[in-house]
Amino acid sequence: MDIVLLAKAAVMGVVEGLTEFLPISSTGHLILAGALLNFTGEKAKVFEIAIQTGAILAVIIVYWQRIRETLIGLPTQRRAQHFARNVLIAFFPAVVLGLLFGKAIKEHLFTPVVVASAFIVGGFIILWAEKRQARPQTAPRIHEVDAMTAMDALKVGLVQCLAMIPGTSRSGATIVGGMLLGLSRKAATDFSFYLAIPTLIGAGVYSLYKERALLAMSDVPMFAVGLFFSFASAWLCIRWLLRYIATHTFVVFAWYRIVFGIVVLITAWTGWVRWAA
Repeated sequence: MDIVLLAKAAVMGVVEGLTEFLPISSTGHLILAGALLNFTGEKAKVFEIAIQTGAILAVIIVYWQRIRETLIGLPTQRRAQHFARNVLIAFFPAVVLGLLFGKAIKEHLFTPVVVASAFIVGGFIILWAEKRQARPQTAPRIHEVDAMTAMDALKVGLVQCLAMIPGTSRSGATIVGGMLLGLSRKAATDFSFYLAIPTLIGAGVYSLYKERALLAMSDVPMFAVGLFFSFASAWLCIRWLLRYIATHTFVVFAWYRIVFGIVVLITAWTGWVRWAA
């Protein structure tokens, strides 16, 4: 058993769990962390997608009451049907565009410079969204997930597709996009978590199936460690974030993205850090 490899898997799992649901891009941080740890290559990319399942398990546990109510009420309750329909509508665009462009994006955009640039641009968009939502004339019109229409869900789903660009952040795109579309910070965050369940599970299962030839039984410990640490750190992060947004904005995350992106660009251009995709 390679202890060093398992330690790297644990670090990557923590990075995934802490960044998956914050608007700071888990994919971007995994690319950069993998470069620093020399944890790169095709198998590493499959690992990074697969351990998202651990983070999703944390979402299911935190939101289990609503998920359970929806599953039980789906055959007869209009509220459950409305909610499930909206999640599926929002999920659909990512499926279509992921199948069409996923391979090309992985080949050409998974680089530290692209990630850093997306960090910076996304940071400024968050600042704009927060400033816009604070104005009376652009105050949120939707304060609960159940108040979303099918068109609202479709728009959030289309915005989620921007996260195919590494460094954009899936949660950032859906939360900030939702805010720009009229959702409150809380409603946008809740819907982002719910939408993550089919999106990330689907991506993980598809990636494991497609790249199954790269994997062997000897990889099981590495994936198990990554999944465990992804789950544990994501559970802590989700519970903290739900308390945080009750009294705070996302401005601090915007400035973190901008500063971190600038640091990555400077170190890449000067050669101080040898970033590798």
